[in-house]
Amino acid sequence: MGGETWTYHDGDLDLRGEIYRPATPNGAAVLVVHEADGIGGNVRDHCERLAGLDYLAAAADMHGGGRVLDGADMYAALDAFRADPALLRRRVRAGFDALCGLDGVRAERIAAIGFCFGGTAVLELARSGAPLAAVASFHGLLTTSAPAGPGDIEARLLVATGALDPLVPPGDVAAFQREMDAAGADWHLLVHGRALHSYTNRAVSGLGDPRMAYDPFAHQLSWAALVTFLATSLDGA
Repeated sequence: MGGETWTYHDGDLDLRGEIYRPATPNGAAVLVVHEADGIGGNVRDHCERLAGLDYLAAAADMHGGGRVLDGADMYAALDAFRADPALLRRRVRAGFDALCGLDGVRAERIAAIGFCFGGTAVLELARSGAPLAAVASFHGLLTTSAPAGPGDIEARLLVATGALDPLVPPGDVAAFQREMDAAGADWHLLVHGRALHSYTNRAVSGLGDPRMAYDPFAHQLSWAALVTFLATSLDGA
């Protein structure tokens, strides 16, 4: 199963994502946001899985032109997004709005999920008050310079993180919980005791970064949680 090119825009910037269509469309859709570099194997694998569960899966493009970045270009893009939550929210919202406009998609049956940087992005989308049914973040950063206020978050939230992830220390997890409680959000947290950063990505060991490692059990467990989360959040809508 392969994705089809999906072109949409953030102002004058052309964005080139990918659409994975289910065999039996039912109006439910999931926006999937990539890691720091761009759309790659991990996102495509999860989009195919979602399509197999009868969700239309849309891989968003956060960098423009479908580019996959590395080195200084990738870090510069991440720094720009991290310094400007409004930019990050606008860019990911462009994908959400484009997904809402696709034929056959029911606006009340849309979720957004993301991995690493993408997990951070979908949490910012939720903080912005986007009318999503559900949002799930996997090993994304949890803190923000623009925290949600009371009543801002409409989506139900699932956050999965590794207890040994040095990019998401326990203090950040605790701060996230306090933020979500203050916002009155419907939030759920899954912490994998032995997992590092990027634990869902089978290819991450090739980066040679000791902060990151694939954890097959944590991946399997968080995927099972996502399947239940989506079914209860979207299938009843």
